[in-house]
Amino acid sequence: MPHVPPADRVVVDDLGYTDDGISHVTAHFGHMEDPNVPAVLRLADTAGLEGPLDLDDASYFLSTIELRVGREPGMTRWRKRLFVATARITTDAAEYFGLPRDRTVIMGSRITV
Repeated sequence: MPHVPPADRVVVDDLGYTDDGISHVTAHFGHMEDPNVPAVLRLADTAGLEGPLDLDDASYFLSTIELRVGREPGMTRWRKRLFVATARITTDAAEYFGLPRDRTVIMGSRITV
């Protein structure tokens, strides 16, 4: 679907505990839309969260994977290097999701291909 209607953008699921202040939010985006997580969280705040939401003080967490070329058999070395090179040209996840840099924590790991 290229665009998701605003009424279908956010779903807040009940986790069964009303006093813990934790909510499960699912956001839907079409393939022609740029996902903006803070804007969606503003929508979720009006959709019935279990607790108050302070977006000016919210922290965001992302994970990243660093690929390295290894000596393990299974793929030729030039194909491994091509795969690693194409993986590096992806867009920055924080920028893609519209997250503020000063409140985004990025944790990563390394994988050898």
